[in-house]
Amino acid sequence: MSSWQINPGRAAPSEIVATSPSAAAFERARRVIPGGSMRQATYFPPHPPYAASGEGCRVTDLEGRTVLDCANNFFSLIHGHAFPPVLAALTDAMARGTAFGLPTPLETELAEMIRSRAPRLEQVRFCNSGTEAVMFAVKAARALTGRDKVAKFEGAYHGAYDHMEVSLDSDPSNWGEAAPNAVPYVRGTPRAVLNDTVILPFNDAERCAAIIAAHGKDLACVVLDALASRLGMVRAEPDFLAALQGACRRHGVLLILDEVITFRLSHGGVQEAFSIEPDLTSLAKVIGGGLPVGAVAGKAELMAVFDHTKGKPAVAQGGTFAANPLTMAAGIAALRALDRAAIERLNRLGDRLRTRVNEALRGDGLPAQVTGWGSLFRLHLTARPIRDYRSCWLPPERKPLLAAVHGAMLARGVLMTPNCSAALSTPMGEAEIDTIAAHLVDAVQTIHRKNPWSESKQEA
Repeated sequence: MSSWQINPGRAAPSEIVATSPSAAAFERARRVIPGGSMRQATYFPPHPPYAASGEGCRVTDLEGRTVLDCANNFFSLIHGHAFPPVLAALTDAMARGTAFGLPTPLETELAEMIRSRAPRLEQVRFCNSGTEAVMFAVKAARALTGRDKVAKFEGAYHGAYDHMEVSLDSDPSNWGEAAPNAVPYVRGTPRAVLNDTVILPFNDAERCAAIIAAHGKDLACVVLDALASRLGMVRAEPDFLAALQGACRRHGVLLILDEVITFRLSHGGVQEAFSIEPDLTSLAKVIGGGLPVGAVAGKAELMAVFDHTKGKPAVAQGGTFAANPLTMAAGIAALRALDRAAIERLNRLGDRLRTRVNEALRGDGLPAQVTGWGSLFRLHLTARPIRDYRSCWLPPERKPLLAAVHGAMLARGVLMTPNCSAALSTPMGEAEIDTIAAHLVDAVQTIHRKNPWSESKQEA
């Protein structure tokens, strides 16, 4: 075990005490890497533990401490670490070469597997990340419609493409009333990006349809994640989905479904589970078997926008490592093992976890809850109903408490993402689920006992 400890009476992760190889690794990294890490989401004060290895649903840090991994590289490792079929596929593929300036049959095989799971995804183009997958889908929508504006939902995360970062972390001081404002996320966001990005309210059928109607003639697409973590990790309601799809069809607006995370939720993704009929779909994470991947897919008549065999395509899409044979081999092995039975088992485990945690939190009268669907879940430090970004918005004074829960879970041997969202993996069983649930309830109880919170006026 490492020396990572947390004082549960404190409400900040800076109370974690570290005298370890991970601390030394972080100090070394800071000399050559801004922020000491390549990803903002992998940092939490005073520093994260550094991974040494992983196997199944557990990861071991540089100190030799092994923890249950519910982050799974931000939900991409649905079979956990060092999954034997993926390792075997990679070993075989590497022996033949790691990259070529030519296509390989592997990309066709993975595309066929994706199409067999979701029939609307007739054709597929691979790229290297979820950010790229969304970006190319948006570019395709603009080319197909001849329109400039794009719409996304308030608070929704779709990667680092400029338009998709708009209104990512708006708050009551700037988010607007009748219609959500387009709020920049980072400095340097061009005004033109804000002008061409329409912000929609999640799970609000009437207002959403009205906003789409107001911008319809200029609107190329709506980008939707039907179970977005930053929107509370609550599912898009059936009436809302029907209204959204109807409004898009009436006004000739393409519906882009972001399945970067949600493709794990059923054999055909969330579009199968929630009866969504997207025009284009963005994929990543689980389709790459743990390697960098992204894809945009859809009906052949729409995907023709990328066809380069007849000269310059309407949308140029490529990349040095797009459809890399190692990723394709890993993705094939991962999807082959992710059959309906495996997904249904994971989803049952997710139901078990959410039920156990919520029953315990309610029984103790704690102002907290977990949301989610299938193999995904997220903790909220509020007991009030959550249905969109504004209802799950966390007041600044409560953010250190959520960080303290994250730290407390790490101290108990469970790794979640810094915003206390998490995913299950196929190596997990009921024993792991019950351990995660018990530790999560205990962590919330401990933090609340020392630093009690209640619903704020803003939340009421």
